[in-house]
Amino acid sequence: MAKNSKSNDWKDRLNVVYSTDPNFNYQVEQENEPDTLPQPQQRLRVQTERKNHGGKTVTLINGFIGKDDDLKELAKLLKSKCGVGGSAKDGQIIIQGDFKQKIIDLLKMEGYTQTR
Repeated sequence: MAKNSKSNDWKDRLNVVYSTDPNFNYQVEQENEPDTLPQPQQRLRVQTERKNHGGKTVTLINGFIGKDDDLKELAKLLKSKCGVGGSAKDGQIIIQGDFKQKIIDLLKMEGYTQTR
C-alpha cells in the first residue's frame, strides 16, 4: 500500500477535524514562490554575526530572491566550498564560521555581481 503524501498530508489539514460529507475535499493553500532572479540581478548581502548563535561566529547571506530549491542549492555549494555546516531558509543562508571574504569571492565566481 503506497502512501500519497501530497494528497493526504495530515499537517495541511490540522484545522479540519471531521467532515460528514463523503465528497469533501480538503483545500490546501499553496504559497507561490517567486521566480529566481538571474545571478547578476541578485542583491546579496554578506555579513558576520555572533548574536543568537551561542557566541559562535556565523556568516549570513541575505537578500536571495527565488525558489527555496535554488536557495538550498546555493547554500550547499557554499557549505561544501567552505567545508563547514550551515542552513538555508526564508531567503537567508547561515554558514558556520567567519568566511565573509571567501564567500564574497565564491559568489563573484558564480556570477553574483552585486554582493556587499
